[in-house]
Amino acid sequence: MGDPRVLRAAGPALLVVAAFAVMVWALAFGGGAAPLAIADPGPFVRWGLPTAKLVVNLSAAGMVGALVTALFTLRAGDRAFDIALDTASISAAVFTMAAAATGFLTFIDAFNPVISMGPEFGAQLGRYIVETEVGRTWLITTLAGAALTVLTFAVRSWTATFFVALLATASLVPMGTQGHSGEEAFHHEAMTALILHIIAAAVWLGGLLLVVIVRPLQSRDDSSATVARYSSIALAAFAVVAVSGTVRAAIGLRDWSALLSPYGLILGVKVLALIALGLFGAWYRTRLIGRMRDTDRAARSFWTLIGFELVLMGVASGAAAALARTPPPVEALIPETPTPAQRLTDAPLPPELTLDRWITSWNIDLLWAVIAGFAIFFYLVGVWRLRRRGDTWPLYRTIMWVAGWLLLVWVTGGVINVYQDYLFSMHMVGHMLLTMAIPLLLVPGAPITLAARAIRKRDDGTRGGREWILWAVHSPVARVLTNPFVAAGLFVGSLWVFYYTELFRWSLYDHLGHEWMITHFLITGYLFVMSLIGIDPVPYRLPYPGRLLLLIGVMAMHAFFGIAIMMQEGLMIAEWFGSMGRTWGATPIEDQYTGGGIAWSIGEIPTLILAITVAIQWSRSDDRETKRRDRHADRTGDAELEEYNARLAALAERDARAGG
Repeated sequence: MGDPRVLRAAGPALLVVAAFAVMVWALAFGGGAAPLAIADPGPFVRWGLPTAKLVVNLSAAGMVGALVTALFTLRAGDRAFDIALDTASISAAVFTMAAAATGFLTFIDAFNPVISMGPEFGAQLGRYIVETEVGRTWLITTLAGAALTVLTFAVRSWTATFFVALLATASLVPMGTQGHSGEEAFHHEAMTALILHIIAAAVWLGGLLLVVIVRPLQSRDDSSATVARYSSIALAAFAVVAVSGTVRAAIGLRDWSALLSPYGLILGVKVLALIALGLFGAWYRTRLIGRMRDTDRAARSFWTLIGFELVLMGVASGAAAALARTPPPVEALIPETPTPAQRLTDAPLPPELTLDRWITSWNIDLLWAVIAGFAIFFYLVGVWRLRRRGDTWPLYRTIMWVAGWLLLVWVTGGVINVYQDYLFSMHMVGHMLLTMAIPLLLVPGAPITLAARAIRKRDDGTRGGREWILWAVHSPVARVLTNPFVAAGLFVGSLWVFYYTELFRWSLYDHLGHEWMITHFLITGYLFVMSLIGIDPVPYRLPYPGRLLLLIGVMAMHAFFGIAIMMQEGLMIAEWFGSMGRTWGATPIEDQYTGGGIAWSIGEIPTLILAITVAIQWSRSDDRETKRRDRHADRTGDAELEEYNARLAALAERDARAGG
């Protein structure tokens, strides 16, 4: 197994065999394929559905993991890069067929129809695909897989592969909305955890497969560099898998005694496999990768270890496929007769908002907690690298960056997240903080400047974090979005478009819409603040007088938006905010009036801080220009001033002669 050529052929086989073997055992042990007492679909569906889902998961890994790993470890145009895209294309084709089979078997499992070639069966299948959420999910997934099959085969450039990788990652999101998570009390938390788990596991597993596949095509030095870079990707993926898996398991089990159930024991097998994978990764990252260039023994030991790692990944994948069909030991805690608030939000109505609950109320959004954790970690690593080599980085920038992300975690997981679905005013507080206060903390952190200085520049033709960040900064899209007038237009226009269209309703009814809302307002706020006070490189910035005039115009439009909400007579999204059954606090229309006042008054505080900051920067810019001129005068001995005085004297003498 130490021979890379042998591992290239045997590695994928080891993965698949281990995955199917563990899945069959887990289904038999946990009862996931047991006959149903009523409307049993038959053994073909009971065993075929988890098998199809396992194929979906494995092929998704080959598709997404190959693309992501190629973008960060290989050179575009090389044979290895082309093989990576071919691997992604083949995986996408398998993904498409497996997704279509999963959708069809899910239809048979849920509705148990009489299969025939007649119009009745076709009509029933058509209604399932178009009218049900699960049917639409697998239809979208299948179509996305078909498109990716063509795209991964057609593209070969950096930029095109990058956007195809984004599409491939997005194609896994619909799958995360299915499963037991949709039936549980903590529906949103379970769905977010499952989506993160699926994507991170796909990147981790697919990247490892690609490393094995391209190894015979690379020299020892190139292979060592590829493995080292993949290990960084795998480390981040492992962290996400561990955190999301823990949250997902806690939602499914809820009680320590549930660990002794069949579901808990299968979950234990998966957890042990993941722990072993983490230990293997730490071992070869610290002990073997650095020695692969020097000794054949280290290289053989590494590739043997990769073989065992593929087996463990197969074990974890098989257990995961079986868990999707095995009912948790504790069912959902939603009451049989849900309240109006529970029908709308999938969560019980919180108690009355009091002063102490601003600190004690929490409902962490896992997505933003993970993003914030990575953002803080990589920023601190960058600062540490600068200081280790003797460079300086202002302490206040680090403090503001960390404070901005901690504030985001509180906004998305604290009292605002707990109450924003029930109180329009709390929703508006969160909006103002997202779009104004948090960017005001993050922009002075200058993350792009730090990344350009701290991340090592690659000189072998591949692209790492530094190269991709600088590519994004100098891309045509960035030139448009960072234009101060475009940024201001997005900042102000988003307020009106969001609240006076169906986007607001989408963000309330759909958790994905809610996450889109957070992302959108955070980005538009960041772009606007960066155009005014940022030091990160952008193609164009207005002079300071123009920045103040632009900010004054934005302040006026922002205040007008708040006043428009305060003057509105009808209730926004009345079937939502007016149907919660809330008996405490202000009435919905009074609360909406308060929300408009928040947008008009409290929302202007960060804008005022922005204006003061622009004025201070303007003053410091003038001081720097004055000092620059003074230094220039000192270097030249006031040559410019002497020349100017000489010209005046010559003009005066000429005028005197003319007068005489």
